[in-house]
Amino acid sequence: MALDENLAAVAPFAEGITYPVLVDTEHQMSELYAITNVPTVVWIDEDDRIVRPNAMEPGSDMFTAFTGIKCEDHMEQVRAWIRSGVLPDDADHEVQALAPDEVTAHLHFRLATHARRGGLDDAAERHFAMAAELAPNDFTIVRGAMPLTGIDPFGTAFFELYGRFQEAGSPYHGIPRTRG
Repeated sequence: MALDENLAAVAPFAEGITYPVLVDTEHQMSELYAITNVPTVVWIDEDDRIVRPNAMEPGSDMFTAFTGIKCEDHMEQVRAWIRSGVLPDDADHEVQALAPDEVTAHLHFRLATHARRGGLDDAAERHFAMAAELAPNDFTIVRGAMPLTGIDPFGTAFFELYGRFQEAGSPYHGIPRTRG
C-alpha cells in the first residue's frame, strides 16, 4: 500500500511484485491504522484479519544504507508465520490510537490535499502547515506533504524531519523496532 498521489511515482516500486499493490490517494490508511511512519508493515492473513499490527519493519533492504536496518530478521519472522503459523511474541501488541492533535492533523492534511486538487494553493499550503504543526513527527503527514508542495521527499527537508524524529525518541504508534 502506498500513501501517495502520484501513481507514476509508485510504479517503479511495484515492478516485479506479484501481489496487488494499492495506492491510497485519500491517505486514509494512516488514519485508520495509526500509521505514522513509512515504511510500515502490517500482517494480514488469508481471512483478511490483521494478525500482527503495524510495525516499523522494512519489507526490503531498499533503505538499509540510510537506516542501517536490514529486512532479514523481519523476513525470517514472516517465513516462520507462513510455514508454521508461528507469530512473533509482539503480534498481540495493542496499537496506541492517534492523539486528538494527530487526528486533527490528519483532517488538515486531507483538507490540504483536496484544496490542492481544486487549485486552491493558498488553502492547501495553510492546511499542510497546520497538519505539520500538530503532528511534526508523523512521516505520513510531513513527508507525505513534501512532493505535494514541491519539496524533494528525499532531500534536505526529509533529513531534517528524520533528525527531529530521532531526537524525539522515534515516536511510533505501532510495534516499535527493538532489534537492529
